Amino acid sequence: MLLRCKREQKGQALVESALVLPIILLLLLGMVELARISNAYLVVIHAARHGARHAAVGATNAEIVGSVNQASLPLNPRKLRISILPEQGRQVGSDVRVIVSYPLQLITPLAGSLLDNPMIVRGEITMRVE
Repeated sequence: MLLRCKREQKGQALVESALVLPIILLLLLGMVELARISNAYLVVIHAARHGARHAAVGATNAEIVGSVNQASLPLNPRKLRISILPEQGRQVGSDVRVIVSYPLQLITPLAGSLLDNPMIVRGEITMRVE
């Protein structure tokens, strides 16, 4: 009787593991995808802030784009879309806005089917020209 109970418990543990394992893997992959999205968002915001600061102190558009590309090094700088508003004629006391967007390719198949793939991560910073 005792030997029979142990065998049934081993089979029960195997079935429980088979039922719970997909849920655990799904949660783990979701956390990894959320971490990637959060990382890209923080990098894009940092790059936009870096570019806006350069624009606020009187840098040219080429210098602003260069500083944004340098500040976004973990991401692919060729995929960045950088907008500087206004493009020309920034005057002291006026606002300058730097908008940086990045298409992040999702790697988890379920997240890719639930969310837009690629997901556009966008950062926008406005500063006053000094």
